[in-house]
Amino acid sequence: MKLSALVVVHNEEARLQACLEKLGFADEIVVVLDKCTDGSKAIAQRFTDRLVEGSWELEGPRRNAGIEFCRGAWILEVDADEHIPPELATEIHQVIERTAFAFHILLVDNWIGDRLVRHGWGASFGKAAYAGLFRKDAKRWGNERVHPKLTLIGAKGPALTHRVQHYVDRNISDMIRRFDAYTTARAKDLRDSGNAGSGLNNVRRIFSRFWRCYVRAKGWREGGHGFLISLLAALYPFVSYLKAKHEKE
Repeated sequence: MKLSALVVVHNEEARLQACLEKLGFADEIVVVLDKCTDGSKAIAQRFTDRLVEGSWELEGPRRNAGIEFCRGAWILEVDADEHIPPELATEIHQVIERTAFAFHILLVDNWIGDRLVRHGWGASFGKAAYAGLFRKDAKRWGNERVHPKLTLIGAKGPALTHRVQHYVDRNISDMIRRFDAYTTARAKDLRDSGNAGSGLNNVRRIFSRFWRCYVRAKGWREGGHGFLISLLAALYPFVSYLKAKHEKE
């Protein structure tokens, strides 16, 4: 078996079918169902019998469980809100047939509603690219709730040309709700580590992170959306720090 498509979900019945419909080119589809109480399992069963069910407190271990369950020599890791277009599917097969590298970067088109927003992503609040195509032994996630640390083993290959379509948020309200969820999860990680960091240092990071997203990643090209993405990315560590210091749960 050459290629496993891996999708890790928690209550994604609204988006899962559209994702799985685009993965039929893989030799197998593996779906990890984490504490799902909606119709995600029934939807997944229409496309595969390769299901992993469980309850994980941390994001990293549940992703690692999915990687370990895959039988393919290569793994394509996508989220339920991501679609693989046909031209990318063809390119993926072409790459794994000939590459000598351990992993490849997938470029991402991020959509907010019906607006394509390509610039400004990064600094823990969105991804413009990620190591989504890899040999089974080349990728390991760390033990964190949100944005777990990533260990990649082996040589990095060139990025693929065609892009993953990521339907990240329906609107600005969704963006703000996601920011709240991310900072709450990050605050739990900080409390678990016993080191919430320095308030002054996190204030300084507001400016450097805003510069990284708005100027270096060209968020300014996206108008108000780019400004808001850059602002939320900039505030992410400071708000996480405040929650870790002043919230108990």
